[in-house]
Amino acid sequence: MNNMVIFIVLVVVGIGGVVYFSNQTTNPSITPAGLSALSTTPVVTSAETNTNPTPLPQAITLNPTVAAMPEISATTTALVKTTKGDITLTLYYKEAPNTVKNFIHKAQTGFYNNLSFHRVEDWVVQGGDPKGNGTGGDGMPTELNEKPFVVGSLGIARGGDIKVSNDAQFFITKQEASWLDKQYTNFGMVTAGMDVVTNMVIGDKILSITIK
Repeated sequence: MNNMVIFIVLVVVGIGGVVYFSNQTTNPSITPAGLSALSTTPVVTSAETNTNPTPLPQAITLNPTVAAMPEISATTTALVKTTKGDITLTLYYKEAPNTVKNFIHKAQTGFYNNLSFHRVEDWVVQGGDPKGNGTGGDGMPTELNEKPFVVGSLGIARGGDIKVSNDAQFFITKQEASWLDKQYTNFGMVTAGMDVVTNMVIGDKILSITIK
């Protein structure tokens, strides 16, 4: 009789344990530690690909400790000194004002100094990536305009989201590239030194960029 009572008690305790464990595993709690943070840095591998675009910045904030922004006009130029020679660029401030301001700001602060051209193909050269491998830079709004991409056009790399462009990586076309028209920010043109552009190889460096 005593053995029968003990057996029944064990069965009841065992069933209760199974029910409790089942309830715990089918209703797990979600803790903050189980949530991954969203990245705010875009992964830009080239002028074509970007699977994780950054949110659009609200505005460009200039560092008050740098030189004052020069007066920008249709004649504003950038002298890009490279290990292959000098390139002169006319900047399209009217068509892409925020992109030009961002480029000038980076040039004035020395951001581009000693960065390399990491991508060189028969139709384009691309540089200005702080990481040097096509994955660096942050995001800024794309500024599409009517300027066509011809030989010597200056553009900004972007990824899959047409609204978001890279804020650091720029490219220069060595051939006419009409498929980029109204798809990428066109913000300037080579006016001298196209021979330097065509002779670029991967690893050539930007020594400095001076705004005139």
